[in-house]
Amino acid sequence: MQTVGFIGLGNLGTPMAQNIQRAGFPMVVYDARENATRALLEGGARLAMSPGEVANISDVILSSVPGPIEVEEITLGRDGILNGLKPGDVYVDLSTSRPSLIRRIGKVFEERGAHVLDAPVLASPADAADRQVIVMPSGDKEVYEQLLPVFDAFADKVVYQGDLGNGSVCKLVNNMITLAVRQVVAEGLTLGMKAGLDLDALIEAGSRGILGSQREGLERTVFAGKFEPPSFRQALARKDIALANELARELSVPMAVANHVEQVSIECGNRGWGDMDTHVIYRLQEEAAGVEIRLR
Repeated sequence: MQTVGFIGLGNLGTPMAQNIQRAGFPMVVYDARENATRALLEGGARLAMSPGEVANISDVILSSVPGPIEVEEITLGRDGILNGLKPGDVYVDLSTSRPSLIRRIGKVFEERGAHVLDAPVLASPADAADRQVIVMPSGDKEVYEQLLPVFDAFADKVVYQGDLGNGSVCKLVNNMITLAVRQVVAEGLTLGMKAGLDLDALIEAGSRGILGSQREGLERTVFAGKFEPPSFRQALARKDIALANELARELSVPMAVANHVEQVSIECGNRGWGDMDTHVIYRLQEEAAGVEIRLR
């Protein structure tokens, strides 16, 4: 059985890595915060001291890190994966990152006889623990098919996206849509509240549409006026919407709504709300409208 290396054991990376481990794959793990590796080590994983060492020991290397800066550092940087790469190795990035970056990494790794896939995921940490993960791999199809047992170990839905980098594009598009819809819902709910509607009745009336799909997250955060601890940090949402807008500029695609959402995200960051749940954008809308969205 292939040895799987996993780099980046954060809130999302840890449950995915644990599910791979439970499927019986020998594991090698690394995180800049060594204490983050404890759960995997207790399950029998081997500790590596750098991404390069992970690559040296593993056949398949997966990473789940915050964004492009970290992806570039763990792959091409000092003590990065490139330093321990062997012919035939496969590197798979699960992060939400820049499509052009994974394509560049793919060319560099190909020169060493290794393969690269990007396979970003759609899931919350709680969903990932239950293997309720959608993974969107892209890259060489034969290599992807060989890795299906690894993907199936931590995801219940695997949707192949084609050429390398398409997985990252798909993730950015999905996140952009989610964040844009969230802003629209925030505006609609403040309008309803200021017009005197009962919030529970409003949500129930919209239960078969967008409001129904949003209710669980809203009840946990906005309706309670509580944005910590975060399910997904606002700083990461800001990164994702910025990457989507960057890609749109490269392709000359106008995205007026997405650019507005990015400005809202910047304002949240300037207020020091980056580590709060991404639903904190509702707080800005509440202030602008002069009304709170709360259940009576």
